[in-house]
Amino acid sequence: MYHIAPMPTAIDAQISQQLHDCETATIGHFRESGFVDPAIRSLLTQTRVVGTAVTLSLPPTDGTLLNHAMRLVRPGDVLVIDRQGDNRHACWGGVMTQVAKGLGVAGVIIDGMATDALTIREQEFPVWCRGVSALTTKLAGLGGTMNLPVSVGGLVIHPGDIILADENGVLVVPADEAEAIAAKAVSLQEQENVILQRVARGERLPDISGATELVDKINRGVT
Repeated sequence: MYHIAPMPTAIDAQISQQLHDCETATIGHFRESGFVDPAIRSLLTQTRVVGTAVTLSLPPTDGTLLNHAMRLVRPGDVLVIDRQGDNRHACWGGVMTQVAKGLGVAGVIIDGMATDALTIREQEFPVWCRGVSALTTKLAGLGGTMNLPVSVGGLVIHPGDIILADENGVLVVPADEAEAIAAKAVSLQEQENVILQRVARGERLPDISGATELVDKINRGVT
């Protein structure tokens, strides 16, 4: 049986642009939650996507629902695929890459394997996965879900969550938190630029950051 829920609300264009100016690693400086297992890596050396999570859960050998999803996805969507623990079968390859790119899909996050890595790189289509495999899914008709919560990279991800992904990793945030996170990240990146300018003028990083002062206080027993 295939369980297909309605498509989620798409990300606001202004928030999307704000997040696109942010690095996942910058947000990692001030946030602990929402980061996908770093073993799920980008196949491209440099990339950044922001989009609306469209979630799928696929049985290990069955790619039927993923094929069907190509009539439902919208420009700017990010497919988030739960492979139900399978790390042998690739559900994504060269044909899916070219079809999804033509439809304007922003990227795909797979808790499992992809194939046709060369085509993916030639097409410069953003794919995050655990690795590559020559063994692929088939039109097996075994069922699956779309736009229901999934487990990917150690997180429960809901349809409509916001995905920010780059070569450093994948971040998932609730839609109602995205604007505040983007604003804080942009501010922090601006502060980092100022710090680098101060270092270039001869100041020492631990003096600017306060790290040396903190070490000294702790060693003196000062709270």
